[in-house]
Amino acid sequence: MGENHTDQYVIGVDYGTLSGRAVVVRVADGAEVGSAVHEYEYGAISERLPATGAPLPGNWALQLPADWRAVLREAVPKAVAAAAVDPAAVIGIATDFTACTVLPALADGTPLNELPELADRPHAYPKLWKHHAAQPHADRVNQVAEERGEPWLARYGGRISAEWQFAKALQVLTEDPEVYARADRWIEAADWIVWQLTGVETRNVCTAGYKGIHQDGYPSRDYLAALHPDFAGFVDDKLAHPLAPLGGLAGRLTDEAAAWTGLPAGIAVAVGNVDAHVTAAAAKAVEPGQLVAIMGTSTCHVMNSDALAEVPGMCGVVRDGIVPGLWGYEAGQSGVGDIFAWFVANSLPAGYAERAAERGLDPHQYLTELAAAQRPGQHGLVALDWHNGNRSVLVDHYLSGMIVGQTLATRPEEQYRALIEATAFGTRTIVDAFESAGVPVTEFIVAGGLLKNTFLMQVYADVLRRPLSVIDSEQGPALGSAIHAAVAAGAYPDIRAAAQAMGKVRRAVYTPDPAAADVYDRLYAEYRLLHDHFGRGGNDVLHRLHALREEATR
Repeated sequence: MGENHTDQYVIGVDYGTLSGRAVVVRVADGAEVGSAVHEYEYGAISERLPATGAPLPGNWALQLPADWRAVLREAVPKAVAAAAVDPAAVIGIATDFTACTVLPALADGTPLNELPELADRPHAYPKLWKHHAAQPHADRVNQVAEERGEPWLARYGGRISAEWQFAKALQVLTEDPEVYARADRWIEAADWIVWQLTGVETRNVCTAGYKGIHQDGYPSRDYLAALHPDFAGFVDDKLAHPLAPLGGLAGRLTDEAAAWTGLPAGIAVAVGNVDAHVTAAAAKAVEPGQLVAIMGTSTCHVMNSDALAEVPGMCGVVRDGIVPGLWGYEAGQSGVGDIFAWFVANSLPAGYAERAAERGLDPHQYLTELAAAQRPGQHGLVALDWHNGNRSVLVDHYLSGMIVGQTLATRPEEQYRALIEATAFGTRTIVDAFESAGVPVTEFIVAGGLLKNTFLMQVYADVLRRPLSVIDSEQGPALGSAIHAAVAAGAYPDIRAAAQAMGKVRRAVYTPDPAAADVYDRLYAEYRLLHDHFGRGGNDVLHRLHALREEATR
């Protein structure tokens, strides 16, 4: 079908944690012909409120909608110019977002933080996915659901995350009821940006299912009232809206959005989606058992299956959640690249930085080179990768990281290697959970920014004892969004057909080294002992330390 579209293009816009990227893609074959990045002015807001400079409490993470609009005005026209494509040849646009990034808005879509009288109220701002300050409210969501025997809880591995819609909304109601009352709509950024493009509110099945506890309907009014009397109307008043299928047509580009982007008014705008989930199409991972790990600051694992199972610690299983007609599973690690960046920012000796600079390497490249020179197990270390809490399989953002086995001879590169291995062990824990629940993983495909670290990729292949395929694109989410745009514009009948024509993957690029895998089996056994001891109640010292830190900070 693609041969009919040689002169047609679509645009995928990927909204990340610190920047937004636009990519122009040829409909016929998925060729990426131009791209541009816009760095957010404010990025992830975790220390001070921009409007006032007032300090934010711990574990907060906010964003500004103005940064998101700027991507449409800056990155999209620049990408089209870089592609040297006539804007009239563009037939559709699609967006994806980090999730759960969610905001309170008026009935016309105006974010509450843009009302002058609410600019000084932190709860009026969008809460970024890694806003973890809602953990006490997530605990209540889970406790009440367990007490009532709510049937939907098992679909989320038995625990709802502090990162998701309900916990974050309950935090707003509890801590700033006036802002909560002013919010006509509580909406994912993934849907809000589509609202900006089309002038029409839509809600996508993906964020509703994974982040909004929608399983054949939202939780009942009785359940919501049990959480808080004033929360009873949360779904009916602020959330409820018909859900649109992925790859569907959300609406048409408005004159205003056409002026921002330089694109023709009236072109197709696809239903919103999540960065990880659109990447499955870009990696041609649209059949059961093909797991895609999108590895960057954090890692999100998504996989389709034709079977429904209850997998402990999953972020959710949703019908049609990745590809219509299949069950979409999601798991994740809330800190991966962020952990490596933290180590370099806080634990790199000056001498190392100097030697790296002398050789024209960044510190990550230099540490990786040193770490790769060691044999598996030579450092005598094992780490827990919980520096940003644990998303799967423990779903506990009060946990924190550790490195066990350090001596006076331990070197920075050994600690760095142990942290890389720990993230691989965290991924193996997730794969094991899938397979133990009867959901087989037939292929492991990697996408995301960490792909460029070949040593890290080999460690993952060895730890997992399975080949690694890799996406053949540096813009996985943006390419995936473009594929959805092509479907929304009618160029392909469905996501599977579009992915086959436009997706890009290289199979089995990394294969496990059996000798290294044998050593990693032994290290993984130690990791699991620590994982269960500190994560499943054997010793709650990490929770006690977290509580003490919060108390001392206050």
